[in-house]
Amino acid sequence: MRKVVVFSCLLVAGLTGSQLLPALSADLLPGVRDAIRIVTTTLLGFLMIHVGYEFEIDRSRLRSYAVDYGIAATAAAFPWIFCSLYFLLVLMPPGASGSFDAWTQALLTGRFAAPTSAGILFSMLAAAGLSATWMFRKARILAIFDDLDTVLLMIPLKMMMVGVRWQLAVIIVLMAVQVWIAWRYLRCLRAPVTWPWVLGYAITIAVVSEAIYAASKLIDDVVPIHIEVLLPAFVLGCVLVRPVGAEPHADDGREGHQEGPEDAREQLVSTLVSGAFMVFVGLSMPVVDPGASGTSWGWLAWHTLVVTVLANLGKMFPLFCYRSEADWRQRLAVCIGMWPRGEVGAGVLVVSLGYGIAGPMVSVATFSLALNLVLTGFFILMVKRLLRRSGADEVDR
Repeated sequence: MRKVVVFSCLLVAGLTGSQLLPALSADLLPGVRDAIRIVTTTLLGFLMIHVGYEFEIDRSRLRSYAVDYGIAATAAAFPWIFCSLYFLLVLMPPGASGSFDAWTQALLTGRFAAPTSAGILFSMLAAAGLSATWMFRKARILAIFDDLDTVLLMIPLKMMMVGVRWQLAVIIVLMAVQVWIAWRYLRCLRAPVTWPWVLGYAITIAVVSEAIYAASKLIDDVVPIHIEVLLPAFVLGCVLVRPVGAEPHADDGREGHQEGPEDAREQLVSTLVSGAFMVFVGLSMPVVDPGASGTSWGWLAWHTLVVTVLANLGKMFPLFCYRSEADWRQRLAVCIGMWPRGEVGAGVLVVSLGYGIAGPMVSVATFSLALNLVLTGFFILMVKRLLRRSGADEVDR
């Protein structure tokens, strides 16, 4: 569990750094934030290529994937609904809850609670030695579907803010095409998969995504086309062909696995990338100043705690599913594993700020996101303990 502790410390270091960034000069700050965003998306791309590389699609289980998507969408909807209603009914000024603008702002800001951080979750579970468990396999599917559902639902929310725009239709089409490519061309692309190449793929995806974003912003800076790196990186990992003898979860510590020098080097680089990702996710967090929203630290702490509890309660829906596949401890472990939030949730807050949404609810949302990040290591320890008690941490080893 040493890795989990180290990763948690790196997250906290990144969060601390994010609050110090405003001390930079006004000329440097925009460039530094852009660099942080690009590096974060590149590292996420690297991690998601590996997730896709180990992902298997059973074409005979199409109905099962539809069920998984429905469960993931529900697990994303409940936190969003709970937090949005809390923002609307508790944090909005008296009498404002009946206006369309108030509903729109609460729904958009509340969406920060919906997505599980796939990059953080997978890195932490692998660091805890759980990558061969049923819980990891199920969380991997649900987290990816969870983030996909969040990105899709952001489209109608943006429509509520700016109206129907052609850019949003383009994003939907591109996402549909990517999902089809992963399904149709699974393990069909023969290309190098050592870490320098994977890093190169991740950089290319991040640069292309940023180029499309910048070009579309020149056309319309209100609704630019922003392609999330998570999906194209995952799809690339799915279509890559594994070398002969390569197996998923080569770094999970199974007995009998003979680790060569190349395996050790790949594992080391993957660990370093995961650690760097933790730092940059922390650095990506918005700056929070309670005084700017007219609140106190005590007030902010209380509402942050309530919103965090509501968001995590909303993630508990999978506990009532998969009863034929796993016992209640494993199902609870999946739910707790879905609690961490990070880069996608932060992206929702950045979008909210970009549309001029401000005030106490944005501060509470940001602090809740930060609290979940700080507690990620504790969540993984809970998962580890639950699986140990059920004997599931030894599955497939």
